[in-house]
Amino acid sequence: MGLSITVLGCSGSYSGPGLACTGYLVESESTRVWLDAGPGTLANLQRHRQLTEIDAIVVTHEHPDHWLDLAMAYIACRYFLDRGPMPVYGTAGTHALARALAGANDLAPTIDWRTISDGDGATIGDQQWRFSRTDHPVETLAPRVDSGGRSFAFSADTGDGWSFDRLGDDIDLALCEATFLHRDLVPPSPHLSAMQAGAMAADAGVGRLLLTHLAPGSDAAAFQREVTEAFGAPVELVDVNRRYEV
Repeated sequence: MGLSITVLGCSGSYSGPGLACTGYLVESESTRVWLDAGPGTLANLQRHRQLTEIDAIVVTHEHPDHWLDLAMAYIACRYFLDRGPMPVYGTAGTHALARALAGANDLAPTIDWRTISDGDGATIGDQQWRFSRTDHPVETLAPRVDSGGRSFAFSADTGDGWSFDRLGDDIDLALCEATFLHRDLVPPSPHLSAMQAGAMAADAGVGRLLLTHLAPGSDAAAFQREVTEAFGAPVELVDVNRRYEV
């Protein structure tokens, strides 16, 4: 087993009917990481793994659609589940907001917070992680994960001032946000259009591209056409509870 990515939520900015915001389960031979904990993703996580099986949580930034279920995970781990401290990797800004929402000066010992910033790396089980700051109004860290000879990268949220090439060469599978069709983009934008996402991934030499973070009510077929034309190869729009092998 190399790497697999299971979609726990992919609704951009807020939840659509029956959907959850951003979150993914990143699994390798011996390690399971919950990447971004947007509202609704804890419920979907438990369709695939229990919190007691999760080795760590990685949160890309402090915007609520990417981390609010971390507060629910804190409650579950502190009061209901028999497990040791949960390692959580996130920005200093996210840490401050998480403490405030949980009503705790210190999330320890339930949460073992590990502050990350641009250029940092982390070893989580048999997965090697590294982080690059994106083009977004708050500190936002796009991760790359390598394990079993395979590589996966996630754009987190970003404008067009960042690219997957900041995370190195030979990315087998990239997951990229696209919040707008290009005709609707108003620059400067903190998010990408489908055209920008496809072109950026193609320029970075990404092997395979998946699109995520569409706003509720978006014309999915139009997004798929636009990103596929820009990328130059078929691009899939992710679905909740779908598992993608890297």
